[in-house]
Amino acid sequence: MSNTPHELAEEFPAEAGKISALKETDAHFARMVDEYHEVNRAVHRAETRVEVLSEAHETELRRKRAALKDEIWQRLSA
Repeated sequence: MSNTPHELAEEFPAEAGKISALKETDAHFARMVDEYHEVNRAVHRAETRVEVLSEAHETELRRKRAALKDEIWQRLSA
C-alpha cells in the first residue's frame, strides 16, 4: 500500500474488488480511476511541499479529486 493518503483502496475498502473488475471491463471507469490517482498524487506532492503550487491551484486539484471520487462512487454504487 502506498503512503499517499486518499488512495481509492483506502477510501472504498469494501469496493476494492469491484474497482478492479470495473477497471478491466469499463474503459471510461479505468480512465477516471487513473485520473483520480494522478490528481491525488499531485495533491499529496503539494501538501508535502515536494512540489510547490499556488494555493489556488492546490485548491482546484482538491476540488477535482473530490469530483472524481464522487463520480467513481456513483459508478460503484449503481
